[in-house]
Amino acid sequence: MENFYMNDSYTVKVGDDFDFKLSKDTISSLDLIKTGENAYHLLQNGTSYHLKILHSDFNRGRYTLSVNGTEFETSIQTPLDELIQKMGFAVNAGKNIDSISAPMPGLILDILVEEGQEVNEEDQLLILEAMKMENIITSPRSGVIKTVSVSKGEAVDKKQLLIEFQ
Repeated sequence: MENFYMNDSYTVKVGDDFDFKLSKDTISSLDLIKTGENAYHLLQNGTSYHLKILHSDFNRGRYTLSVNGTEFETSIQTPLDELIQKMGFAVNAGKNIDSISAPMPGLILDILVEEGQEVNEEDQLLILEAMKMENIITSPRSGVIKTVSVSKGEAVDKKQLLIEFQ
């Protein structure tokens, strides 16, 4: 049996009405240009779209987007996310996390915490640019930052250690 849950496809849900399956190749081939902080221009099939990320919760894969001035609540899931959810392992899974690793290769744009700092669940920790998007990595739990293993401007690999908790 092939590892179907480990491939590079994503399910993008827009509200409760629309689901889109996107492959990593499809995402990489998008005609997408960054136009400002959290703002992008997309040209798709001859139609122009102005996108803005209004809110991002990277750990949960939830985003609020503005597309040509209309707001949409979206979520992004990998097949592995869907499998974990179906098996019931996702409930309170983040509460026992001792470290955060890079979910994908990218570039550290900013680090918003320092070693010894106390953080609460959902506090912003760092900004990772990956796949033409800025992703705010938030804390999965309350705790104290033990180590910050990366620095601003550093390129990171998938699964590279970013932050450890005490």
